[in-house]
Amino acid sequence: MSRSNKNKSTCNDGGASNESSAGGIAGERDSHLDHEIAQLTKLRSSPHELLGRVVPGRMRLPASTVRMLVGREGNFSGRGRFSSADGCHVLSRYLPTKGPWIVDRMKSRAYVSQFSDDGSLFIAGFQGSHIRVYDVDRGWKVKKDISARNLRWTITDTSLSPDKLYLVYASMSPIIHIVTVGSATTESIANITEIHHGLNFSSDHDDDEFGIFSIKFSTDGQELVAGTSDSSICVYDLGADKLSLRIPAHQSDVNTVCFADESGHLIYSGSDDSFCKVWDRRCFVTKGQPAGILMGHLEGITFINSRGDGRYLISNGKDQTTKLWDIRKMSSNAINLGLGDDEWDYRWMDYPEYARNLKHPHDQSLATYKGHSVLRTLVRCYFSPSYSTGQKYIYTGSSDSSVYIYDLVSGAQVAKLDHHEAPVRDCSWHPFYPMMISSAWDGDIVRWEFPGSDEATAPPNKRAGRVRRRNLLYL
Repeated sequence: MSRSNKNKSTCNDGGASNESSAGGIAGERDSHLDHEIAQLTKLRSSPHELLGRVVPGRMRLPASTVRMLVGREGNFSGRGRFSSADGCHVLSRYLPTKGPWIVDRMKSRAYVSQFSDDGSLFIAGFQGSHIRVYDVDRGWKVKKDISARNLRWTITDTSLSPDKLYLVYASMSPIIHIVTVGSATTESIANITEIHHGLNFSSDHDDDEFGIFSIKFSTDGQELVAGTSDSSICVYDLGADKLSLRIPAHQSDVNTVCFADESGHLIYSGSDDSFCKVWDRRCFVTKGQPAGILMGHLEGITFINSRGDGRYLISNGKDQTTKLWDIRKMSSNAINLGLGDDEWDYRWMDYPEYARNLKHPHDQSLATYKGHSVLRTLVRCYFSPSYSTGQKYIYTGSSDSSVYIYDLVSGAQVAKLDHHEAPVRDCSWHPFYPMMISSAWDGDIVRWEFPGSDEATAPPNKRAGRVRRRNLLYL
């Protein structure tokens, strides 16, 4: 990974506001997010006022599950059933923190682990040229065991098509490969048992090799968006089987990209230049600039996750924070500050103590969450599921071998999951059940649940002969 470019960059799109927001929560228990998203979160995860009613004069407490069930049976709300917010209020109180139970144990580092949108499949990608697709509803049976083609360094990212028929995987190469997941073949060895079709993300005039750090399907499954090591964003048209758009988007590696919502018009990107950028493809051809820039991180951005509404997103940064953003606060000008220490490298060095309390003077984020560690690798963060929690939490892996869950509004750390003995690069919360999967560089894929199964939990991961290889270059 290249170091962040510390030069000032500007963008001449006059359509964005220069308004900036006073920064965040910083995980403090006595502060609260004072913004529209706090009210939206409350509406999506709070019970009907009649179900949560208490004796006058007493402090209002969260409605108990028993009280809500009694109220539903007595039809207190007049609906005769729980609303989605009622359901989220109940389900979000039962966090997937019990366990862990081993799903799989590999001899190479796990880089990617994600549920499908309906939770029926789970995909895990490993450095050792391996990708496994598990059938969640059939006892985690391996549905597809994929041996990757032309792998360079590691599987950097995977993405499953919305219809669950195709999987794409990326590595440090401009070629993305696509595999048929819906076929009957379990052992998918590249171009031996199955064809792994290559999609070339290089332009015709490209002479330089580059890698792809992030790849995502559009909601309709017709396009792929990718972030590259040559500072670009690429959009690939699967129907036409060609690269349809290439944007010289940042001044350093583009570590993460995603579509903002179902429309596919807006794209979010995050880079080692420390900026989140918003791209509107409807006006890019005429302006050639991002719709806006979000400042606040002091170091490179490792991952972005959209709330799915085309307005809010979160990002993990190498400044050891997760930040919450509202794109309506984006600006047209960018000021990159950083640590001013060109010797610091997150791949093998700890974050300087003096920098932990530094803050960008033009921080536009709504909130900042601290406690986890973003070192060694491109650690990922997410909003909790809409169906079961109303997205009232955010959660993230951590290079200190744990998974952290924060309350979105209060910023409080509500859970920390400990099992792994190496950086947790990725984790995934089931879209409907109180279940989470974490994967780490120790090769373990483990399951966390509430209330959990009757089987014995996994013992601590103490593998003989393991040494910490802090002197190696990590992605």
